[in-house]
Amino acid sequence: MALTDIPLMNNILHECHDIIAAVHLSEDRTLERVKTFSWWPNWKKDVAEYCQTCDTYQKLNKATGKKFGMMIQIQEPKSPWEIVHMDWVTALPPGRDRSCNAFLVLVDRYSKTPIFSPCHKDDTAMDTATMIWNNWPHRLIPKHHK
Repeated sequence: MALTDIPLMNNILHECHDIIAAVHLSEDRTLERVKTFSWWPNWKKDVAEYCQTCDTYQKLNKATGKKFGMMIQIQEPKSPWEIVHMDWVTALPPGRDRSCNAFLVLVDRYSKTPIFSPCHKDDTAMDTATMIWNNWPHRLIPKHHK
């Protein structure tokens, strides 16, 4: 059946693409579903435009997302404290003496041993470097840190 009723065309597009059972299908799969129900002039163009303007589909569509970078092999350490990971835990309530509101977490990649150093959320790079130097086990400098 050829359609000329625009609200009916939009309803068919909605039913074939948006409803929960259709789960925001790809353009090709939406074309297949529409083709089983009806036909109208320029229907393929309408389906393409409908899918391209569907916000949910654009968010779910892997092709529109950011491209992944090249995979590289992760270097495995051969001894403890050779590779260290660092991160900050912030937005903590102040400590008993009201001086610390964050932690610097150092993790040895080889042994998975963590070191937690109390610090301040607004510490500078120099403060962080000094803290690492003062709290580092055996004062070893890692070859790599991440």
